[in-house]
Amino acid sequence: MRDKHPEETEHAQLSRRKLVKYAGVGATLAAASPLVGAGAAWADEDRRPGDDDKTDRGNSKNRAWRAGDHHIHSEYSGEFDTTKSPIVFHKGADAVYPIVTNAIMAKNFGLTWAMCTDHGGPTHSKVNIEQAYPDLLRSRKLVPEVLQFWGMEFDAPSLDHHTLMIPRHDDEAKQLFELESRFAKYDAFPTDPARDTEARMVEFLKVARGMPHKPLVIAHHTSRSAPGLGVYGQDTPREFRNGNNAAPDVYIGFEGAPGHQAGPLNGGKRGGYGNHPTYGGFDQMTARVGGMWDSLLGEGRRWWITATSDSHVHWTRGGSDFWPGEYSKTYVHARQDYGDIMDGLRNGRIWVTTGDLIRSLDVTATSQGRTAEVGETITVSRRNRTDVEIEITFRPLGGVNANGDRPEVRRVDLIVGQITGPSANLDADTNPTTKVAARFGPRDWRRQGDSYVIRHTLRNVEADTYARVRGTSTDEAEPLADGLESPWDDLWFYSNPVFVHVR
Repeated sequence: MRDKHPEETEHAQLSRRKLVKYAGVGATLAAASPLVGAGAAWADEDRRPGDDDKTDRGNSKNRAWRAGDHHIHSEYSGEFDTTKSPIVFHKGADAVYPIVTNAIMAKNFGLTWAMCTDHGGPTHSKVNIEQAYPDLLRSRKLVPEVLQFWGMEFDAPSLDHHTLMIPRHDDEAKQLFELESRFAKYDAFPTDPARDTEARMVEFLKVARGMPHKPLVIAHHTSRSAPGLGVYGQDTPREFRNGNNAAPDVYIGFEGAPGHQAGPLNGGKRGGYGNHPTYGGFDQMTARVGGMWDSLLGEGRRWWITATSDSHVHWTRGGSDFWPGEYSKTYVHARQDYGDIMDGLRNGRIWVTTGDLIRSLDVTATSQGRTAEVGETITVSRRNRTDVEIEITFRPLGGVNANGDRPEVRRVDLIVGQITGPSANLDADTNPTTKVAARFGPRDWRRQGDSYVIRHTLRNVEADTYARVRGTSTDEAEPLADGLESPWDDLWFYSNPVFVHVR
């Protein structure tokens, strides 16, 4: 990758008083207009060259690390009065902010792309296309600096919620309506039990994969219903494998760090994980070295992690949430257009952080004159010396985060595992080959401009391998189970993997 610096997006210049005003329940689309930048809205509802997800794929020109959030709720996460005919929808029952308010706050906290993901319900597909989508179109014009994707928090058959992210195209609203009305388990009224099966989920993914504009599907808060470590609830290893088998270029990953991270600030749990806790703010499926995520990677699956806000109600108003970008960020290496953001997510050009611990992260693997980066594969010949050089480059924040802190990286870990192929056990959730190959402290990295560089050699790599990186502001060798500590005192970043194929 070249031109790696994150986009230096100019934050909205809003006073604290205005931010509070426009963040309120009564914020309106009209109120947003003086707050957006001077840039003209694009014609055709903010269409830009490359918006279609099939456009210019693979061209890395002008790509940079761009922060975003694909799990944000608006006032259209409401409630349904099923005693009336037709069913009556009431806005603001679960999440309270207008779509444009979320876009304003996303811009203020440094995001350049975001996605509205409201809850479904009986006949919600009609609410989406008739009420929410027109508001999204207006928000795109009012806050053009933030690419605003259309989609929803999909009521996935047999599973917990998922992102359903629709590519930007002229018929995006119709595409979501088709998928939600046909497959969301709660859209039918009366409720249809036949919708809530794993076979229905697989059917949905196959239909999505066959569409001209392929959506993305990403699992939310995957262990929120899990009663213990390695004991799963609504989301299971078997379902992830079956879904990924059905549509590997659609069903691409899960939230490594779920939203609702501000819970402890109001006496609650991080992520809303009331059964078994998160670890350093990350789901057990991601945080446990050699665990569920590594099990999937060890099969050679391209399965990625993200970090989101799941914003419903800000913690200062009694909720458990941060604003989009205030605490969690998902960075994608892409151009600032809808299509390339989707391409970056689909192909794993992603790293995540909490609390703005760092602002840039690159992981490269080099051997025999070839180089691969996050989401990519390097192919090496076993006939030659198969040492692989890993280079980790990160940039500290260099200022204060949204809490007014100056976070510092205390340690960086290089995690390595072997790729042994598909497991015969669909319920497998471990990869015993995965380990922390090296730990690095401040004495182990060198300064290069405004970045720090770490180099490490993997000797005699004789089998297919992947390498990923994490870092922390803490002294914890492994992330500990979360309690009521402030989330601002427990910060982590994670890269997605780079792969080594030995032939």
